[in-house]
Amino acid sequence: MTAEPDNAPAPQPFAAQEPARRNGSIVLVLLVAFAIVAVAVALMTIGRAQAQPYILGLLALLAMVGLFNLFAFAAGIIRFADRAADDPVMSRIADYAYDGLAVTDSRGHVVYSNAAYLAITGAATAQDARPVERVFIGNPDVSEAVFRLLKAAREGKRQQEEVRIAGSDGSQGRWLRMRVRPLGASKREAKYAVWSIADITRDRERQEDVFQELQHAIEYLDHAPCGFFSVNAGGDLVYVNATLANWLDHDLAEIGNGGLKLTDIVSGDGASLLTSIVAVPGEVKTEVFDIDLRMRGGRTMPVRLYHKLAFGADGVPGASRTLVISRARDEHSDPQRAAEVRFMRFFDHTPMAIATVERSGAVVRANARYAKLAQGLNSEGASGKSIFRSVNPRDRHLLIAAINQAAEGQGDIAPVEALLDGPKERWGQFFVTAVEENERETEAAIVYLLETTERRTLENQINQSQKMDMVGQLAGGIAHDFNNVLSAIMMANDFLLNAHKPTDPSFQDIMQIKQNATRAATLVRQLLAFSRRQTLRPQVLDLGDALSDLTMLLRRLIGEKVKLDLVHGRDLWAVKVDVSQFEQVIVNLAVNARDAMPDGGKLTVRTTNVTTEESSQLAYKGMPAADYVRIDVADTGTGIPADIVDKIFEPFFSTKEVGKGTGLGLSTVYGIVKQTGGFIYVDSEADKGTSFHIFLPRHIAEKEAETEPVAATYAAKAPTAETRPRADLTGQGTILLVEDEEGLRSLNARGLRSRGYSVIEASNGVEAMEALEEKNGAVDLVVSDVVMPEMDGPTLLREMRIRNPNLKIIFVSGYAEEAFDKSLPENEQFAFLAKPFALSALVAKVKETMAPS
Repeated sequence: MTAEPDNAPAPQPFAAQEPARRNGSIVLVLLVAFAIVAVAVALMTIGRAQAQPYILGLLALLAMVGLFNLFAFAAGIIRFADRAADDPVMSRIADYAYDGLAVTDSRGHVVYSNAAYLAITGAATAQDARPVERVFIGNPDVSEAVFRLLKAAREGKRQQEEVRIAGSDGSQGRWLRMRVRPLGASKREAKYAVWSIADITRDRERQEDVFQELQHAIEYLDHAPCGFFSVNAGGDLVYVNATLANWLDHDLAEIGNGGLKLTDIVSGDGASLLTSIVAVPGEVKTEVFDIDLRMRGGRTMPVRLYHKLAFGADGVPGASRTLVISRARDEHSDPQRAAEVRFMRFFDHTPMAIATVERSGAVVRANARYAKLAQGLNSEGASGKSIFRSVNPRDRHLLIAAINQAAEGQGDIAPVEALLDGPKERWGQFFVTAVEENERETEAAIVYLLETTERRTLENQINQSQKMDMVGQLAGGIAHDFNNVLSAIMMANDFLLNAHKPTDPSFQDIMQIKQNATRAATLVRQLLAFSRRQTLRPQVLDLGDALSDLTMLLRRLIGEKVKLDLVHGRDLWAVKVDVSQFEQVIVNLAVNARDAMPDGGKLTVRTTNVTTEESSQLAYKGMPAADYVRIDVADTGTGIPADIVDKIFEPFFSTKEVGKGTGLGLSTVYGIVKQTGGFIYVDSEADKGTSFHIFLPRHIAEKEAETEPVAATYAAKAPTAETRPRADLTGQGTILLVEDEEGLRSLNARGLRSRGYSVIEASNGVEAMEALEEKNGAVDLVVSDVVMPEMDGPTLLREMRIRNPNLKIIFVSGYAEEAFDKSLPENEQFAFLAKPFALSALVAKVKETMAPS
């Protein structure tokens, strides 16, 4: 095949198997019409009779000519002229197109070809034009592409292929782009296929030249004596040259595919410096940074970066162009450069944020830690930004005054503790020092910033915990003393009730005393719950079942205006809690929610499991990561004001009107949850509702079988839940009564004696041991207080069990102190009676304990 040179005249186009078209003549048409008119006039002059044969002959002749033309048109011999097809402009566009064009019919014959097609395929005339498959038959480099084109042509589809034709005389060859498409969309036009062939050899040569130049440029850049990288706005490294990859011991295959980020190769907080450039729409900025890069093995190397960044019209930064110069060699070759490198390392890697500022507060220079801290405060960068904007306007005047003092050369400027500006509450301590006089024209002060948010949070937590513990100790001490007083009142009240009949005038007064004493006992139990010194009887519990049992009670408590919605989590873990105390927690929260929704609303109680990973992600402070069962109690009420939300768990704090609350409801909840080993938090928003979040630790059963708790181990029963006395509570036997409160001891002894028991009294454990020795251990039961001087209850129990292992004992106390359960041997058998108690409860517990097992 041959190719025509560019300056050769274009060959004339040919249409295969198609005669040349002739143009029509209007003169010939006029002559024929004039002849017919002349004959008609001549015939009119000779008369009708003589002209009739001639007229019939003429009509026959015209009919014969017309009939012949009809047959010729049907046979295709004669065709009407198509002016659109004969348009010289349209025909020349196809005939003289630069690309070769050919049209083939359904049998693959060429029905049209332009000059370029003949030149590319090497045909001399239109009769020599061959279809594409015949032109390139036998060429293995082209056969597959031609087959795909023929298949597309038969299916009426479009197809394009680019092939390389090797030169027959050893020349380089050429590239051809071949296309095929149907002639039109109609059924008749779809039978024809339009082929085009274009010589794209020069385009390919230009592309190869550009590719070669690009390869050379990349090779030069990869092996340059300095590093180069590009990072996008998302922090991903999109390019790293081979030199830098070799310095950092990274594989180039990892880069550019999301394998490395800027923070992976920059040591410390240095990446914050690169992202701290203030965005200026439409500008290009170049900054110089001295930082350390981190190698794959963890070692670092000092470098200087020339970081070029272009910002778009919207201020969004594009990919950077960053030049990296290693400064590791300076440490050995130039002592001055080595000192500069060491200083910059110290400056950037110090854990304190450092910045030099002007008197106006503008930051002149800053280390990486300051850049990271400034980015966390707001979206702007650190460079060129005023340091005053990092401080909350409330405390900004303190930092302004300190920098003004430094600008005037004053020393010993007091540190400034200020609230930092930003979406979250953060605190910082600013240390301001003056610079030398010759540098004050540009820099007024050096500011050291140390974030103190965690320290202040921890201090607040410790202070709050200490306050709550102190209040708890006070409440617990008061409750313990009150229990003794109430026990004496209730015991004396029982004696009065036994001595008076319901018909006596004073009987109602005595009943009023009993009711008020019972109410006081309830308040004391709430104080003990807050102080976490109440006695609990924990047991393994399924919270879903426990809440379901409470449903009816909760609906009666909250009323018809409030809708109750219980959402149980699936497969809830077991917890170990005191059932009655847990019910008290839910009831107290439900009652508070009801009071917060006077016009009605919705109360939602939701349970779910919280894994260790999930709990570590929660923002609740003070709660270690572990497995918990979470109970959420949420209402749609008035909410809790933000200024008092931190005080709601304190005892005697109440937002209700006088006489409508004791202020011990939430403090009781707090104490019960804490004593159970759980945590409680509150989220509230005014006019939108309040949510309490309770986290109870997951209970995992031990491998060995758990010992069933004895009926009275650490069991504190309320006076309203006393065991109903039997018909006969009298008995016989010797009881050693140990109580340090003389008045209470005498009343208890009197009550037991009235039921037939022999009572020996002792004021403490020492006297009790002496009395036991005098009786030679002939004591049937010991009723002892837990907290006593000289010898407490647990110590007394151990001493008595040495002498009599089978001795029965009942402990009496307002609460069980920590030393109580820690000092007792495991699986120790004893009974317990919580103060305050009525006479009937005491004699019932005595008879129950002394009964033969």
